[in-house]
Amino acid sequence: MLQAIMSALKFKKTLSSDGGNNSFSSRRTHPRRSCDQCIGFVNGKAHPILDWSPGGVKVFGDSRPVALGDSMDVEMKFHLRDHLIHVKHRAIVVRKMAETFSLQFEPLTADIRKTFQNVIDDFNAREFAGSQA
Repeated sequence: MLQAIMSALKFKKTLSSDGGNNSFSSRRTHPRRSCDQCIGFVNGKAHPILDWSPGGVKVFGDSRPVALGDSMDVEMKFHLRDHLIHVKHRAIVVRKMAETFSLQFEPLTADIRKTFQNVIDDFNAREFAGSQA
């Protein structure tokens, strides 16, 4: 019964570390990050970034001109403690809603993965410093 409910909610069945097969996880491979100071440009037009992860980005904007499967240039600019970081990459439209659309990044290069990790590390360092004050 539980498996039918979880399947209806589109949760994937995964093996747990103890070898059991009753645990489920969402389809996301990376947690969403909505806490970073970021602005995005999709095909050269500025859009607010609602959340992002190393797997993709959710953008606020009119989804009518985009179609599922469209490949687009995505540029994200992150404000870190002492400088700005620019990330440019290609992504594919995977979801459309009335006022938002989501893009999945094409496979990341090692440099882009490292840059995303620097953004995450910077945020964690700021949070830790703030908690010590």
